[in-house]
Amino acid sequence: MSRRNRFVEKARKEMLTNKPDHEKAFDWLMRAAEQNDAEALYAIATWYLHGEYVRKNRKTAVQYLLRAIEGNYPSAYYDLAICYEKGAGIEKDPIAAFKCYLQAALLGDKQSLYEVGRCYYWGLGIARDPELANIWRTHARLNGIVD
Repeated sequence: MSRRNRFVEKARKEMLTNKPDHEKAFDWLMRAAEQNDAEALYAIATWYLHGEYVRKNRKTAVQYLLRAIEGNYPSAYYDLAICYEKGAGIEKDPIAAFKCYLQAALLGDKQSLYEVGRCYYWGLGIARDPELANIWRTHARLNGIVD
C-alpha cells in the first residue's frame, strides 16, 4: 500500500478540526494535485462535483476525475461513470460509463459491482446479458450492496 501524500494528510487533518479552514484544506489538496496525487485529484473533483466549499462546476470536476483515473483511483472511475451516464460535465456516453463502472469494479469499488450488473441487465453501454447481470449483481450482494 502506498504512503499517503503529506499534503493530502494535512488537508485531511484540517478537515477533521472543529472549525476547518476549507480554503487551507483546498490549498493542501491543490499542492498534492500538482504532484498528480490521485486521492487529491479525486477529492478536488468531488468538491466541484457537489459544490462543497467551491462553486459547483461539473466540467471542472470531470477534468479532475480524468486525471484521478490515471492513478487508477476506483472512486474516480465510479464518479466518472455517473458523469458519462448522465451527461454531467461531459457528453453522455453509455459505453464509456460502462467501461468506467467495470474498471472501478475491477479495482475494488463495491457499488460498481452492482452498476456493472445493472448495465448488463438493461443493456446500457454493453449488449444486454441477463446471465452476466445476475452474476455481477450476486457478487454485489455478497459484498453488501443491495438494489
